[in-house]
Amino acid sequence: MLLLNDLPERRTLVAAVTEVFSRRVASQAAPGARFMVFDASGPAFDGSFGTAGAAGTPPASHGRFRVASCTKSFTAAAILCLRDGGLLSLDAPVTDYVPELKPTLPAGQPEAPTLRLLLSMAGGFPTDDPWADRQESLSNEAFRAVLRAGVRFATAPGTRYEYSNLGYALLGQVIEAVGGRPYPVYVTETLLKPLGLDETGFDFAAVPEGSLATGYRKAGESWVALPFSGPGAFSSIGGIVTTASDLARWAGWLCSAFSPASGEAGPLSAASRREMQRIQCAIVPEQADDLRLEGYGYGLLVEHHARFGLVVSHSGGYPGFSSHMRWNPTTGLGVVAMENATYSGAWDPASEALGLILDAAATVTAPAPAAPAAVKRLADGLLRLLSQGWDEQTADAIFQENVALDVPYAERARELDSLRGKAGALEAAGARVVATDSGAVAGGYGRFELRVPCSAGEVVAAVRCGPAEPIRVETVTWRVE
Repeated sequence: MLLLNDLPERRTLVAAVTEVFSRRVASQAAPGARFMVFDASGPAFDGSFGTAGAAGTPPASHGRFRVASCTKSFTAAAILCLRDGGLLSLDAPVTDYVPELKPTLPAGQPEAPTLRLLLSMAGGFPTDDPWADRQESLSNEAFRAVLRAGVRFATAPGTRYEYSNLGYALLGQVIEAVGGRPYPVYVTETLLKPLGLDETGFDFAAVPEGSLATGYRKAGESWVALPFSGPGAFSSIGGIVTTASDLARWAGWLCSAFSPASGEAGPLSAASRREMQRIQCAIVPEQADDLRLEGYGYGLLVEHHARFGLVVSHSGGYPGFSSHMRWNPTTGLGVVAMENATYSGAWDPASEALGLILDAAATVTAPAPAAPAAVKRLADGLLRLLSQGWDEQTADAIFQENVALDVPYAERARELDSLRGKAGALEAAGARVVATDSGAVAGGYGRFELRVPCSAGEVVAAVRCGPAEPIRVETVTWRVE
């Protein structure tokens, strides 16, 4: 994990990121914008531009915005809390908990979507923006009446990704049925309070006076203020009202699940948080030349970026507001953005800002951790075979039994003799071990390289280790670079 204070050009980076968000207000994308950048230690730097309301003051540090569909990550986490507590199954049909839903699927496919499919946007319902955004205050009774009247399916459950607010409204009903409390109360008591997110809630009327940003829509060259909707049956799709600081802390907590130091801190285990950030339903690219690997996890969008690796995010769009949270688990760096304009696209500056941050981070070479003793033993054995000649006792000590069966030792010995001839003089004292497992657990070293300086450049042994303890080499290939 990288801390922003470690960056040699931190001041330049802060200025560049700040400029990204200041342009939003200057270009009239929104009346006001607020952002916060975070790293593994917590919030790192932030900024505000424009106006939060009629008074004309910029969004304050404790100013609260509606973050719309970023709420879905809270809903997904609440479902996993119930699952981890043994109170529900993700593979149960939603009708086990919300019997009012009467699936109207194509003939011969009458199954209801499971909770897992709803979480991953594969429930089969048609995309329902912006209809669902106007349903937040709907009562439970009125929502159940909608369900009893029948809802429309676009596809059979589980066949493809289709973004559905209705699916997350149903998950809110599941949380109430199983958790035994209204959805906002369950999320507050189970997630918000334990994590110290004291400036986060669902009731805009409970926000301290002067702290709530006003939402606007564009009408010609003017901004028109919009009323807030209150909590209701659709709060689970987008009802959270929070500050940039709290949202950054929430995103940072989710991101920390990939850090060995995170342990099991908080109300949801690191394993379950990583589960949220794993592709559960792939998203088919709209363009044939789009080679991105992208999909929906649980309440989060997951992308494997060509340059930066894993990037996790979610956007929010609501009448009067737009938001985005985005992070890179490899570095622990992320950004959240809030704007007070209808569907203004806060993901654009947030994505640009994170790109700048990760570009800057790529210039810093973190010191490689020392290889565990068991891995160093394997590397020492390989170095001995390379530099001192073949020794079957050494080979037996470091190789799995398949190694000699796959290619006899005599043949491997001849390969190393040939390699030494190409490499020239070896500098054994400069040998180093490089872990090559991008997603390994701490000290896992399922794959590594032994790199040995030589006259011709470097001898590289690419190693993969088997699953059995004690750790031993399952495959090794040699080359000179």
